[in-house]
Amino acid sequence: MEERQRLNRLILFGGIYFVEGAVLIYFSAFSVLYLRTFDLSFSRIGVIGGISLIPFVLKIFIGLLSDKVNLAGWGYRKPYILIGLVLQALAIFFIQFVSPVSQFPLFLVLMLLTALGMSTYDTCSDGLSIDTTPPEDRGLVQGIMVGGRALSSIIFAAVFGLLSARGNWSMVFTLIAVLALVVLFIALPVKEGKRHIAEGAYQKDAFKAFKDWGFILFLVLGILYPLALYSANSMIGPFLNEVLGVSLDSVGVYLSVFGIGAVLGAVVGGPLMKRIGRRNSILAALLLTTIVTAAMALVPSAGLAWVVVFVFGVAFGYYETVYMAMGMDFSDPRIAAFMFSIIMAVGNIGIGLGQPLAGVLVDGMGFKAMFLILAVVHVLSLPLVFGIFKVRKEGIPQ
Repeated sequence: MEERQRLNRLILFGGIYFVEGAVLIYFSAFSVLYLRTFDLSFSRIGVIGGISLIPFVLKIFIGLLSDKVNLAGWGYRKPYILIGLVLQALAIFFIQFVSPVSQFPLFLVLMLLTALGMSTYDTCSDGLSIDTTPPEDRGLVQGIMVGGRALSSIIFAAVFGLLSARGNWSMVFTLIAVLALVVLFIALPVKEGKRHIAEGAYQKDAFKAFKDWGFILFLVLGILYPLALYSANSMIGPFLNEVLGVSLDSVGVYLSVFGIGAVLGAVVGGPLMKRIGRRNSILAALLLTTIVTAAMALVPSAGLAWVVVFVFGVAFGYYETVYMAMGMDFSDPRIAAFMFSIIMAVGNIGIGLGQPLAGVLVDGMGFKAMFLILAVVHVLSLPLVFGIFKVRKEGIPQ
């Protein structure tokens, strides 16, 4: 019976991250394209994107609620996962019937509810994986999660591209809603199982980690890197479409190529980090990301863009892998989940700030200037990396 429940949970983790991949590829690439069909300015689109990220910044409180409250005796994780899936499915389905122009407040509410649903099931599924997964299975679980999300992003970048090229945006929203409901039924037979207690006791002393200057600088880096990285990523689709004249169905294929590059960057990131160390890895990630972001501004044709978009994906996956590994290094074992949620929340703040900034830059200066400015942001992050490893506490790998 326990082996069957273990298999059910593994399928659930893969399913949840598969849905996330579809939602993320929409938010990161196609949301801008959809809103442009209503002739909204990039500045206003950026504001919408930034506001929609609020639930992801506040996910730490969702985690605390899930840690402490057994909802109606149904469990600490599963009921929240179910609620999140239903909330996302309903909200994103009804978005197609609401105009972001004439019904802007209602549209924004539905976007927020979609994000709230996702942040809820994402946070609580991560909690469930920590609760129920013994150390020897953690690599397997992470592989299933990351693989599910990457596979989904590759598939749905192409699918959404084809649908959007035909103006069939309603099918995009319906597909995401149906995916969430499928995973809902996968989640129903899952039992939470016995919770594994962290190796170290939950102690107030652990919160002294927040006074570590290395960790504080790491959090600042955690704002700057996604501010530049995700903002540039979200504008690849519109840049290809509006500047290089790439059709929407082809934009989807470009974004699938980006996804393949991101998978490659993630796969290479771990072994390379073991070989050259943390500091050199993140410096390499910064250098590669700076070069490829600047290259997006200078790419002269749709043909060369295939190469640049692929390398951008590699840089994206590699940077994410290295940064998350460093986040695990900084997380005190006694409050590891809490600290890691702080790291993730700070990253979401960076994304939330970057979305409006990118929109304002595109409206005021154009795509090429926007990419160049975001490349400069990466360069400005270099002193932080050296500072992190200079003042880091003992025990943080080099």
